[in-house]
Amino acid sequence: MSTPPSTDSGFTMPGPPNLVRDLRARNGGAVPGLKYRPAVPADPEKAKEIDRRLEEWARSLDLFPAQWTGDFAEFQCGRAVVLQHPGAADLERLTVAGKFLLAENVVDSCYCEEDEGRGASRSGLAGRLILAQSALDPFHGTPALEEEWREGMQADGPLRSYYWAMKDFAAVSTPSQADRFVHDMARLHLGYLGEASWAETRHAPQVWEYLVMRQFNNFRPCLSLVDTVDGYELPEAVYARPEVQRVTTLACNATTIVNDLYSFTKELASDPTHLNLPQVVAANDKRGLKAAYLKSVEIHNEVYEAFEAESAPLAALSPLLEKYVRGLTDWVSGNHEWHATNTDRYQLPNYW
Repeated sequence: MSTPPSTDSGFTMPGPPNLVRDLRARNGGAVPGLKYRPAVPADPEKAKEIDRRLEEWARSLDLFPAQWTGDFAEFQCGRAVVLQHPGAADLERLTVAGKFLLAENVVDSCYCEEDEGRGASRSGLAGRLILAQSALDPFHGTPALEEEWREGMQADGPLRSYYWAMKDFAAVSTPSQADRFVHDMARLHLGYLGEASWAETRHAPQVWEYLVMRQFNNFRPCLSLVDTVDGYELPEAVYARPEVQRVTTLACNATTIVNDLYSFTKELASDPTHLNLPQVVAANDKRGLKAAYLKSVEIHNEVYEAFEAESAPLAALSPLLEKYVRGLTDWVSGNHEWHATNTDRYQLPNYW
């Protein structure tokens, strides 16, 4: 491995200042050379109905100000969950998945992303996230203090979004599925804190370090829902098996690298020092962003191929595992399709 870059205060990531002009040249379509399976097409009427329900829910809880309406439409949350869960048992379960997708983005935008200009800050993030985690993993104490906690959970949009989304999820999931999700959200919050810590200390991670952080700060909570949304339960004793955990994690990591690749120009245009896989590869290899981006595509493909290769024999072990692996595969495919076609949010660099 090449010598890691300096972590002193003078280190800067390699993004140039004119990223919009130099990088945003391709509008729509898959990243060339990226390996993926085609997604089941999303029913536009179903996606529209999910969006209607989600916006009604968000407005009823006052989750975000009126000026965020354009962001909500641009995100295409309804289309995302319809693509990711083609085997969903019903619209209610799809709506629950959409509520968490929306809630996770509200928390990320309001608590974590300093460049959003919405009051978020790395300073004090741990304190905000521990309260947010309690919206999912309820406080137990004296009756009076529990009442104060319940009132506290209505203090802002991020807390309200978690609290009420969890209520709705608990109504359609088993206790084991709900507990699984709570723990995967704690993993997500740990990832948020790791990324924020590196930003504060100007730590320049090696590639493996960055991908460890992204294994926590990734889409795993969304994939935790696949059996619930599809209307069955993968029992905890099966879910906890090492080989099941491995293919689940490979799926999560592949989808997270996909996000890094498609959001690359969007993130760097607003913050040239923003950590993503191509930036980290470029810093470690001492090469340009184009070479680093193309190497990142190769890293994705290796992770994705491992998921494909190891999930096939796992699916053959039982009908239940076959169903679970299909749900993971559908989510990975749908997530890629959402990124590749969401041209309001993402454009590719001019690297081919």
